[in-house]
Amino acid sequence: MLFLTSFRRGLPLLLSAAALAAPFAAPAQPAVDAADFPAAAVRFLDAEMPAMDAAVAARDRSFFEGAMARAVEFADAWGFKSGANPALARFQPCVGAVSDHLVVGLCRLTPGSDECTPHLASGFAQNLQACRALAGR
Repeated sequence: MLFLTSFRRGLPLLLSAAALAAPFAAPAQPAVDAADFPAAAVRFLDAEMPAMDAAVAARDRSFFEGAMARAVEFADAWGFKSGANPALARFQPCVGAVSDHLVVGLCRLTPGSDECTPHLASGFAQNLQACRALAGR
């Protein structure tokens, strides 16, 4: 439970740190087209979720450290956590699905945590479904 609480509290800090470090990082990547975000989010989640399911089944918390790094990298590439890409506002279900997928997975490991509400899992499922629709899948 402590891990989940620390993870949940640390997520905004990690994402903020990534956003602050961005101006000092390597040269910027080519601009991405916001219209491509739903498909990219679905690809990202489709790649991450089977591995997360396996980690949950194996009760492997260590998976989530690498998964967090990949989520931060994805968020940074699209600028959706730093506010640098307001064009993604129209794709809120995709932003929500990417933001919540790790917390939902952690809640499957520690379902008694305060953050693990029934609405979290159902909200994630609704966001994922809506994101798939936006991506045309």
